[in-house]
Amino acid sequence: MLPSERPLRVGIVAGEISGDVLGEGLIKAIKAQYGNVEFVGIGGPRMIAQGCQSLFDMEELAVMGLVEVLGRLPRLLKVKASLVKHFTTHPPDVFIGIDAPDFNLRLEALLKQAGIKTVHYVSPSVWAWRQKRIFKIAAATDLVLAFLPFEKAFYDKFNVPCAFVGHTMADSIPMQVDQREAQQALGLDTNKRWLAVLPGSRGSEMAMLAPPFLQTCQRLSQQYPDLGFVVALVNDARRAQFEQAWQTHAPELSFTLVNDTARQVISASDAVLLASGTVALECMLLKRPMVVGYKVKPLTAWLARRLLKTRYVSLPNILADAPLVPELLQEECEPEALAAAVSRMLDGDNQALLETFTQLHQTIRKDADASAASAVLELVKNHDR
Repeated sequence: MLPSERPLRVGIVAGEISGDVLGEGLIKAIKAQYGNVEFVGIGGPRMIAQGCQSLFDMEELAVMGLVEVLGRLPRLLKVKASLVKHFTTHPPDVFIGIDAPDFNLRLEALLKQAGIKTVHYVSPSVWAWRQKRIFKIAAATDLVLAFLPFEKAFYDKFNVPCAFVGHTMADSIPMQVDQREAQQALGLDTNKRWLAVLPGSRGSEMAMLAPPFLQTCQRLSQQYPDLGFVVALVNDARRAQFEQAWQTHAPELSFTLVNDTARQVISASDAVLLASGTVALECMLLKRPMVVGYKVKPLTAWLARRLLKTRYVSLPNILADAPLVPELLQEECEPEALAAAVSRMLDGDNQALLETFTQLHQTIRKDADASAASAVLELVKNHDR
């Protein structure tokens, strides 16, 4: 722990809602460990509530998509230049960029060149594709804070300083969740079995996955008359998109639609059919058997097969370095194969799988906020020596 006889000045930039949540936890933990700290940069309402001075609205950085980024590029460059000027004129003891790698790594590189210690929180997926980005990250940062142990192992191979701090999701999810309580909260019949259906949070994912997922449910409904289907939809746009696909592909089926995050829907389920992504990690932490399905357009798939450096695409399998859960991708992501895989989950003994999920949960449950804060303060302390 650092002695807090002098004020500590921390530069910090988050570019989206998830980064604001991470920033809130990190700011709390740094204040708990050090006390006398000033935070300045860009944050959302959560970080601001913790005392962070935000020089720009966080929405300035929350831009998705190539066309949208190009349209906003002049403004993004102006924001970056203003931050560089501010932090070089008023140097912080350390600068922390939270995720948003396209913006933050460029900013971190300039600040590091100016002699400011830099930290990047949340590793980009360099271990999965475009591995040469590791050299750009090394040039931009003095320390990477990684959620997952295999990320640190990858950085260690290239001698890039990295601390495995654990995953905040593993901290927030209890080791056991009450299925019946979740079912009651969603108004589901507790005498039925339930399949959670999660066809993605992006419009492109929904367009590709809703049809085969719905057709999978048709097959399962014939096989399991007692099986109900509950769908998590992140917003009204995804709900409308799913409802249209439902009426087109499986109008005779009944679905319970929930406008919410996936957590409660997964908790209420007996098995889960989901799109690949962070939700697979969440499903693992909630200890529910799952089948991962994913499709993209043919050209994207062709490129991905040449760029991806991992044997698996879902985080449970990557964490275990083993095929824990079925991954049905591209041509294999079709109703017959998906239904067969879900049937094996519904009919089989999943005890060994759930025990492995529990072990993996314990591996990445490290009080990430406190661990990240300790790593940041250790970097400052070593710099002060």
